[in-house]
Amino acid sequence: MKFRTIALVLGVTIGAMSQAMASDAEALKLKLKALNTFQADFTQQVKDEEGALLQDGVGNIALKYPSKIRWQQTEPDETLLVSDGKKTFYFDSFAEQVTVMKTAGLIDTTPFVLLTTQDKAQWEKYQVVKIEDGYRVSPKQNVESQVELLDIIFKQKGVEINALKIKDASGQTSTFKFLNAKTNIQLEDASFTFKIPHGVVIDDQTESD
Repeated sequence: MKFRTIALVLGVTIGAMSQAMASDAEALKLKLKALNTFQADFTQQVKDEEGALLQDGVGNIALKYPSKIRWQQTEPDETLLVSDGKKTFYFDSFAEQVTVMKTAGLIDTTPFVLLTTQDKAQWEKYQVVKIEDGYRVSPKQNVESQVELLDIIFKQKGVEINALKIKDASGQTSTFKFLNAKTNIQLEDASFTFKIPHGVVIDDQTESD
């Protein structure tokens, strides 16, 4: 009888938690659905598991629904990630190499792309919990991901993203703070296209799919 009572309590508690997480996910989806475009500069800090600073960086970001991303780091190294919604290009100017990937496949390795999609099947791979000033996104069990936690912090009012905090599988934490942010402004699709420079090494990972 005692075991049945404990099991019942646990079942109710877990069920309530699942409903709460589902509600949190829907709340985040609604908030992001109102964010048609987002553009900002950012500062970045990367720290190890002990909290020691590994790297500072600066850059800029542009997002456009659905699935369009332009993420450019200008310091300490110049790198550029551009997605037109179908293909994603990652350009390392120092290495003179471009990696080409399918944008849909990125969902399976990082929840970051959830910022620009409402696809139910992709959202079901992650659990969402409300935290102070934002939401915490993490992969569910048996979902392969390079990211363990993604915290999305919003301004107190509106849909403007104030910061992102990302903990990866190695234990490193990257914090991005956004400056000069603009939301729901006109962003041309041309901003999310990438022309591969002549003479660089091309790693086209779409051909193996």
